[in-house]
Amino acid sequence: MLVNEQKLVQHSYYTASANAQPHYPPLDGDAEADVCVVGGGLAGLSTAIELADRGYSVLVLESETVGWGASGRNGGQIIAGLACEQSVIEKAIGEDAARQVWNITLEALDLIRARIKRFGIKCDLVDGFLGVAVGERKGVALRKWYEDMAKRYQFDADAEWIEPENLGQWIDSPRFHGGYHDRRSGHLHPLNYTLGLARGAQSLGVRICEHSAVNSMSPGEPVLLRTDNGTVKARFVVLAGNMYLPEVAPGLAPKLARRIMPVGTYIVGTEQIDPDLVASLIPTRSAVCDSNFILDYFRFSADQRLLFGGRVSYSTMTPLNLKDDMQKRMKLVFPQLAGTKVEYSWGGFVDITMNRAPDFGRLAANIYYLQGFSGHGVALTGMAGKLAAEAIDGQTARLDLMARIPHHDFPGGKLLRTPALVLGMLWYRLRDALG
Repeated sequence: MLVNEQKLVQHSYYTASANAQPHYPPLDGDAEADVCVVGGGLAGLSTAIELADRGYSVLVLESETVGWGASGRNGGQIIAGLACEQSVIEKAIGEDAARQVWNITLEALDLIRARIKRFGIKCDLVDGFLGVAVGERKGVALRKWYEDMAKRYQFDADAEWIEPENLGQWIDSPRFHGGYHDRRSGHLHPLNYTLGLARGAQSLGVRICEHSAVNSMSPGEPVLLRTDNGTVKARFVVLAGNMYLPEVAPGLAPKLARRIMPVGTYIVGTEQIDPDLVASLIPTRSAVCDSNFILDYFRFSADQRLLFGGRVSYSTMTPLNLKDDMQKRMKLVFPQLAGTKVEYSWGGFVDITMNRAPDFGRLAANIYYLQGFSGHGVALTGMAGKLAAEAIDGQTARLDLMARIPHHDFPGGKLLRTPALVLGMLWYRLRDALG
């Protein structure tokens, strides 16, 4: 477990407002399954649902509880695209393939809505996303991006550009200079969505075992996985623990561990705000992100609280004075909330890659992995699971497409790569501050 992470879970608004959570017993003894999924978060549960629909027997091993990691502590924003720019994907695999990747991210948004309806998940889904720019120069850059995406990816089918003089009709903040509204994206309560997926998976016959960390894995046919209290033999394995895999079982997939880094991201939740004030601040109740490299992201919850995120840590240490610092950032966006109290403060760790593109593929013919969502995974995790299930079922084209995106180890080895990343991020902080 990373530094102080248990405290980050305890003070979460999502934990405080979670739906009833069933308890899934730990693995006890020996078991067999067609597929063993390691990780009970969004990617792992999505994989399990897709495989169960295809007739496979599935067992999910989760080291903590369902949704305990990033799946249950994130910003809750479901957004088209990836954490990296489309230009990164175009350069890596070409424009035609990059367009297929973009379409996968759009399908991810539809898949979330389909699963909410299918399993009757109560997770406060709201349509709409605002991408906004801090300052005039970044407003020009964001508009250039929007126009390019509209021309080459038909982004304007779902989104519209907002001129600076009209932005106040969408968000009552002095901080932003132009932006766009995306109707197809949106936001939800991520922990409740994850818990709903678990119940849905169980209803399809998936066996879920909590508090069942995998200690070792022996490749072969079948693959043998070991926990403290049992073993699993499986024809296929899907590793969906993301950055927790190297934390819980350092020797399980060392090749993958070198390609991701844990980055802490933090959110505060205010006291309940007058509904009329909420309606005046973001009339559409859309989720919002600015266009900085180290960005602020925020939205209103179903019970009228501002959930505001943006502070990050690249050293795995929780920032000092986190609540006060986040409250200051929140007031820069909404001075109207100067007297509003913060009641929740929490965070978690996401798995970023060097290029911030997702990292999907195989370690062996029957061992798959899904990682590197880089803070943009609430929607994409669903499609990641679908692509893994397709590949196991013999339809490999889309997983192979994603696997073509090249990835590299973080420099510096285990001891030096975190300090190197911290220094690198100082440059991006400076660039954002200079506008």
